[in-house]
Amino acid sequence: MVIEHDSRNILYRSPFGAVPCLSNIRLRLFVKANKIPAAISLIYKFRDGEPVIVPMHYIHMVAKGSLYEANILIPEEPGLIFYYFTVEVDNHTYYYGNNKDSLGGLGKAYNKIPPAYQITVYKRDYKTPDWFKGSIIYQIFPDRFFKGDMDSFSAGRDDIIRREWEDTPYYKIEQFGADQYLANDFFGGNLDGIIKKLPYLKELGITCIYLNPIFKAFSNHKYDTGDYEEVDPMFGSNELFEKLCEEALSYGIHIILDGVFNHTGSDSKYFNKEGSYPSLGAYQSKDSPYYKWYRFTKHPEEYESWWDFETLPNVDESEPSYIDYIISSPDSIINKWIKYGAYGWRLDVADELPSDFIKLIRKEMKATKPDSVLIGEVWEDASNKISYGEQREYLLGDELDSVMNYPLRKALIDFSCEGCDAASFSMRILSLQENYPREAFYSLMNLLSSHDCERILTMLGDVPDRNKISKDEMAVYELSKSTLELAKKRLENVILLQMTLPGVPCIYYGDEAGMQGYNDPFSRMAYPWGKEDKEILSIYERMIAFRQNNSLLIDGDFQVIYSYKSCFAFARYDSKKLIVVSVNMDKDEGVFTRLDLGRFHPTYARDMITNESLDIVNGTIIFDLTAQGYKIIEVLTTP
Repeated sequence: MVIEHDSRNILYRSPFGAVPCLSNIRLRLFVKANKIPAAISLIYKFRDGEPVIVPMHYIHMVAKGSLYEANILIPEEPGLIFYYFTVEVDNHTYYYGNNKDSLGGLGKAYNKIPPAYQITVYKRDYKTPDWFKGSIIYQIFPDRFFKGDMDSFSAGRDDIIRREWEDTPYYKIEQFGADQYLANDFFGGNLDGIIKKLPYLKELGITCIYLNPIFKAFSNHKYDTGDYEEVDPMFGSNELFEKLCEEALSYGIHIILDGVFNHTGSDSKYFNKEGSYPSLGAYQSKDSPYYKWYRFTKHPEEYESWWDFETLPNVDESEPSYIDYIISSPDSIINKWIKYGAYGWRLDVADELPSDFIKLIRKEMKATKPDSVLIGEVWEDASNKISYGEQREYLLGDELDSVMNYPLRKALIDFSCEGCDAASFSMRILSLQENYPREAFYSLMNLLSSHDCERILTMLGDVPDRNKISKDEMAVYELSKSTLELAKKRLENVILLQMTLPGVPCIYYGDEAGMQGYNDPFSRMAYPWGKEDKEILSIYERMIAFRQNNSLLIDGDFQVIYSYKSCFAFARYDSKKLIVVSVNMDKDEGVFTRLDLGRFHPTYARDMITNESLDIVNGTIIFDLTAQGYKIIEVLTTP
């Protein structure tokens, strides 16, 4: 017996992908059996409801089998629908559901209840900012980007370790002269330095800056917030931040801040464990106005903290006074910095923030600045993420505009380093397209590196796994001449894909300069001004310009054209034109590539790099791709 359903084929599921509330979805199943089935059913479940069984009725014969159909009217509230099928033949029940990796597309028959397919149902008015979709983001770790004219080290602190710009960040407890990892070694970067480099960022093609935390805190990373109301004096001042926003906007650059609202620092005006602030902190007294913000099991020494780091006490995000302070009051932290000029927030550890808390942030933020953007730190597929037993609702219309696209980063690294083939890479990308509302899919923060993971150049150099190498080895590890050359060739293809796939490219400061490094703190070295890898910088400049000069790469439709072995090709298109991007990730062998574009009715094609015209034969374009080569083709079409 043959059973088939493909969630990406409109013959079987229409419309494709995520749908707005109150939509009607048609689902079909192909069955080819020796006997007429006694019953064929669609079983689906919406949110936490009970499973619904819908009999499927016969449509017509096809390929010596039969096509059966059922329809689902989507409810008026957003959520997830999970579905599978049953076929009863000869007193036996066959099940059909998602494939073993739950990536959607062509499924599989099972002898028991299978992995279910997913339909994401979102609010009809879900909209993400158009300016953000067209952005190129540049992520900056403020202490390590550029010093500027102000002296960060004159900020009045005598508890920091001053480092030279070329030094390796400290990575061992003993380096801090303490009994714990303090992260109080500083290199001197600041907001003035960012202002000084705005012309550079403009020339590079950057239109949005995402800043790691800038608020007053003890550490160099500032994820241990000491005072949400004040820019850390080592970085500048509130007035300097306002100036940064104004000058950046004059260059067409928006600023996004990092919001750390799941925890504060123990050394903060709210907790004040070290007595560094004049306020009465929760650690000091139960009479503190901040006492209810924290979860003490035995005051003052026993309290809940983020991943058991005592320097990062968790807050209770349901506490009304905390909600009022961060979100709801007219001068709340969210609104205060939006009014200073920020165009949005990236929410640290979004998985650990309650859904209602995120919803309130979005509501207040959009009321203050309707075109502001809210991004979440989510490492997995954000459409079906479950955290702490709760099905999250990040992308259903009431919470986030975007998430950090770590699944794409992992897929790009695997594909370029021969960890998966083109078909597997394609499945992983199409799964995101299928599960995410279009507004979210085209707003995904497509990163290659970040402050929390390895530099992309390092990952493309076939380096030892970080779990199999010591910190001391990481601190001095550099790619050899041969592996660097390999990594650069891979990088060009990876950047091309980053700049042409749907979503918003994000460049981690220094990646364009060829910076290397394992994960934190080695991915947080100071920017090597004057020592940039000009070859890599040139690649970034060309690829960014290519994206900015072709609007199809921002809002054009997306369709995979070819995925076989090491070759992957896709189209970005509208009713008049396609841009077809093809890459070959094999480092040794070229490939013969045949792209069937007949469905688009092509009339003319040219190589966008050489400007040479290409032959179209019966809707097909044929060409060779060199080892680790790529080709970008413009195709004109007839409606």
